[in-house]
Amino acid sequence: MASNIRDIYITGLVNAHALEAQAIQLINRQVERIENYPEMRERLRLHGQESQRQQERLAQILDGLGTSPSTLKDIGTSIMGNVAAIGHALAQDEVLKNTLANFAFEHFEIASYRSLLTMAEAAGDSAAPRLLQQSLEEEIAMARWIEENLDATTRRYMQRETAGQTSGI
Repeated sequence: MASNIRDIYITGLVNAHALEAQAIQLINRQVERIENYPEMRERLRLHGQESQRQQERLAQILDGLGTSPSTLKDIGTSIMGNVAAIGHALAQDEVLKNTLANFAFEHFEIASYRSLLTMAEAAGDSAAPRLLQQSLEEEIAMARWIEENLDATTRRYMQRETAGQTSGI
């Protein structure tokens, strides 16, 4: 059965809402554990708040289209976010694994919002692009922050590790 553009767009919005649920869980688990990288903890904390607002924007768009997020998808992706965070917690180089995963995740979100902007246009939704663009810009800013701090994080990790200090997180 063929889907129409509106249905495809709504599915994309529902999936993005669930993706933000996963992001919030990943961020929250990391913020809880970070001790030796205070600037990272603070930037992640702030981005967690942005992610919650992004999720609210997506719910607002869905509401405007007469539908709502999928609680089941949100729960499923939240669980996946927690499992991913736990998996890295077992690693000696947890901070590096989280940083690399966060960088990739931010780019996945960037691509998702860009795709949603294309879908909004195709679906004739003139109200959503402003909200989607705001979220896109926040994701780009977070990816940029991670990229700009990758070398310093790696160096701090190596310095702490070779000094026999708690280095992983």
